Amino acid sequence: MNALRLTALLATLAVTPAAFAQQAPIGREAGPARQLENKVSRPGQRAKIFPLGSSWLATSLNGKTFTGDRPSFSLDDQLRARGFGGCNTYAATAYPLREQNLAVGPLAITKKSCDKGLMESEHAFFVALRSSGQWDIQGATLVIQTQSGELRFERML
Repeated sequence: MNALRLTALLATLAVTPAAFAQQAPIGREAGPARQLENKVSRPGQRAKIFPLGSSWLATSLNGKTFTGDRPSFSLDDQLRARGFGGCNTYAATAYPLREQNLAVGPLAITKKSCDKGLMESEHAFFVALRSSGQWDIQGATLVIQTQSGELRFERML
């Protein structure tokens, strides 16, 4: 009986990666991020896929435009987020979830000191990024709804 269960389990595990590989976009590998990406969708709507492997430059936080060296955000195929906060660089793990949600893990931030206004702006960016909720793509703009408002990015080349 246990041998039969083990055989069934192994057969299920052998089929699962193949099923994900069939869903992967042409020319891209079916790694963990692609498997997750293929499952992110809204019921009754065409599935939106989080743009892994792209880089974004922050344009505004709660309608207030960033000036000077603007914060950035990129998320690679291994779900590693990296970027610049305005003074310091950061790294984290970020997970695009069902129904266009985004969860960002704890941030690892460098300890460079800048002027007070820039540090306050950077802190607000980090808090918004860390408390991210839903995301959407509107043309060439990535919009992340956060607990404290809205964070907007434009795609970098």
